[in-house]
Amino acid sequence: MPRGVVLGQNAVAAKSNEIPAVRDLLAGFAAADLHGCLITVDAMHTQTDTADTITGAGAHYVFTVKANQPRLFTALKALPWKRVPVGSQSTERGHGRRTTRTIKIVEAPAWIDFAGAAQVAQLRRTVTTKGKKSLEVIYLITTATHQDAPPAVLASCVQCHWGVENRLHWIRDVTYDEDRSHVRTGTTPQVMASLRNTAITILRLSGWDNLAAALRHHARQPDQAITCALNC
Repeated sequence: MPRGVVLGQNAVAAKSNEIPAVRDLLAGFAAADLHGCLITVDAMHTQTDTADTITGAGAHYVFTVKANQPRLFTALKALPWKRVPVGSQSTERGHGRRTTRTIKIVEAPAWIDFAGAAQVAQLRRTVTTKGKKSLEVIYLITTATHQDAPPAVLASCVQCHWGVENRLHWIRDVTYDEDRSHVRTGTTPQVMASLRNTAITILRLSGWDNLAAALRHHARQPDQAITCALNC
């Protein structure tokens, strides 16, 4: 299970977007050595320049390709997946639904224009809720070889990436009620985001999984919040 801690953040410039911000963030970590790391990013960051940044830092990437990249998505979809055996399949039950993930992997075709690409994969996610099924199919590109990231490991990496939404974004939006914050000018929003991320990280490292319960606990016993921070 991922620890759910925040190691760094970058503000997105007013006249820019997340893509260069992610590259800048990765460049900052590269100085501390990313060799042996496996980097996952959202589909919008499936960019050749981002691939160069990650491989240049000595790390592996796992890129997601969705329908928002129609040309690449169509090309990957056209691969003969029906002839590829299932590499790994897992089923989870919880919250009134059943989720089945199936992954198939092949060697990266020569036309894949991403630095160091070694494998491409088809990941099918079927969710059944009250008898109704929904299917999502995405494709993956990774520099990790079959030895470094066999099917089950690759599927797990993607699932952990999806978990960022629940373990960080949802916590900030709901538990910390960030969306309704009136702090919106200058650099203060970034400072407050850093403080929230720091608090989340401290609580995670202290063993808390339910952060709403953690906040209630420390509201009643604020002295323990100091001890919690010092122990990290």
